[in-house]
Amino acid sequence: MSKKTPQIRFKGFTDDWEERKLIEVANYRNGKAHEKDISEDGDYIVVNSKFVSTNGLVKKYSDEMIAPLSKNEIAFVLSDVPNGRAIARTFLINKDNKYSLNQRIAGITPHADTNSYFLHSLMNRNHYFLRFDDGVSQTNLSKKEVEKWVELYPIYQEQQKIGSFFKHLDDTIALHQRKLDLLKEQKKGFLQKMFPKNGAKVPGLRFAGFADDWEELNLGDVTTWTKGQGLTKEDLNEERDGSEAVHYADLYKFSPVMHNVIHWTNSDDGRIIPDNSLLFPASDVTPVGLARASTLRLSGVKAGGDVIIGQLDESINSSFMSYQINANSKKILPLITGTTVKHVQAKSLATVSVSITNMAEQTAIAGIFERIDNLIALHQRKLDLLKEQKKGFLQKMFVS
Repeated sequence: MSKKTPQIRFKGFTDDWEERKLIEVANYRNGKAHEKDISEDGDYIVVNSKFVSTNGLVKKYSDEMIAPLSKNEIAFVLSDVPNGRAIARTFLINKDNKYSLNQRIAGITPHADTNSYFLHSLMNRNHYFLRFDDGVSQTNLSKKEVEKWVELYPIYQEQQKIGSFFKHLDDTIALHQRKLDLLKEQKKGFLQKMFPKNGAKVPGLRFAGFADDWEELNLGDVTTWTKGQGLTKEDLNEERDGSEAVHYADLYKFSPVMHNVIHWTNSDDGRIIPDNSLLFPASDVTPVGLARASTLRLSGVKAGGDVIIGQLDESINSSFMSYQINANSKKILPLITGTTVKHVQAKSLATVSVSITNMAEQTAIAGIFERIDNLIALHQRKLDLLKEQKKGFLQKMFVS
């Protein structure tokens, strides 16, 4: 196979790709400052680094169309902080008279014989541009550096095929991302409505058949507290090593209901987490990292040294309680101490007020959130797989 052809090609294309500078396949121009014209009610979207790096999710608006971008032009980020994720990112313009090009963003206009989606896919975070990031100083790509970028290009018809393929793949990724975002928003809405607020006796949204008032008490009234026990790195395994190995839980990947634990251990040390327990991180670098709780579906898991264990009474469903605490995490924030590293203690967590209903309603509430979390996890896996597939195709359908 020639070094001037990719590993994967569409049928009917056999010619070598040709080496060209960007200036031979597209025109370049710099954006302009928009600071004086920024307006929440502006008619035009300002294409800046935040807009490009979030694929259009974070927007600023302008009253004036200062540097208009046209459909099928490419916005390209020229400047970013060291090791930033915005530098050399591209955004393909999808509509006329809507976007205005900000300073430190380049406008790339493909020539008539260059497919815009092909160039957008090839240019996005290309290794040539990333090498200018030294990890220390801010990266500022110049017009000259961008224009002299050299890559291999096929004939226009093959570019069209490749561009269409990646557009379809990107559209599929965007669809799964929207589904994932919608599920997360739905979960957020249910969390706000399915637990009582501000001393109320009942939640705003309930399952049919439940009408009794909820009881308010402190978490410590229904909890027995212990702490995990740390193990050395030598005691931990990424995979099961021997029939006597057990799961080991530490501070990573905390979620309301932990589906998996990332370590195994053969050590006799470590404290087994009792069934029906809540898990809290005892320390973290951010307050938000501490204001959370988890519970486990697995039995016989050992807890790490920085895990606070709250074993709940039999009258409490641990999954229900975990979701309730995470829905009201602001109650934990005032209990956090420390400067560089933040800490929270069991005696402080014991003072957190919670609301209790009967076990049947607890189980129903926990069940709906677990189903939503399962759907979120499913869509996240699909999304991750699609992104990995795209990464593989980018490596094999272009000549690196």
